[in-house]
Amino acid sequence: MSALEGRTILVTGAARGVGRAIAHACTEAGARVIVADILEEQGRATSAELLSRFVKLDLGDPQGIAACAADIARHEGELHGLVNNAAIATGIGGPEFDAIEIGTWDRVMSVNVRGTWLMTRECAPMLAANGTGRVVNLASDTALWGAPRLLAYVASKGAVISMTRSLAREMGPRGIGVTAVAPGILRNEATEYVPPERHALYENGRAAPGAMVPEDIAPTVVFLLTPGALAVTGQVLPVNNGFVFT
Repeated sequence: MSALEGRTILVTGAARGVGRAIAHACTEAGARVIVADILEEQGRATSAELLSRFVKLDLGDPQGIAACAADIARHEGELHGLVNNAAIATGIGGPEFDAIEIGTWDRVMSVNVRGTWLMTRECAPMLAANGTGRVVNLASDTALWGAPRLLAYVASKGAVISMTRSLAREMGPRGIGVTAVAPGILRNEATEYVPPERHALYENGRAAPGAMVPEDIAPTVVFLLTPGALAVTGQVLPVNNGFVFT
């Protein structure tokens, strides 16, 4: 039996990059995957690849988040796993803390922090109903080592890590496990703008040196979505080839 056989999994930000890799890995593990993303054309393309369903989602819109969860309840009737992957990453190697615009800060927080909370809140009743619900939050190892010139993103992912721990305690009595995965910088279309020296910092500083791609993150997420992963609830797992140890 495949690891996720018979389980329905919602992956946000699944149109491309890490989310797409996770959606593919979950499908290969036997899950029925729902692709959610603000990028409609790319999201529909990914869902077509997986023979799955697409739901448009803007994590900056609370009403849209509620509508997404309602759509899943109406069409799927159940949900076993939520992967909170969608996020805004701004300016890696960009402005220092005193040059960040307030509008940028607020947008990052509304999507990465408030959006993760609201998505979890709206999906919680479905996740609790089956007794083996799992939430996997995509954090970042930038919040573990304090990456410079990226403060809004680092602060938002630090909040996601703290939220993961608190949610694990609140949702555990309902049978829901909540964990976080903290990747390092990956080589994909979402990081093409990252300065070469920042890529080199990561790739040369890893215990197992070299580049990482979205497919390197997906197997860990698949495990955390399984019924047996409750034993590691509340934990934050750096998946970065040993750039940061915890």
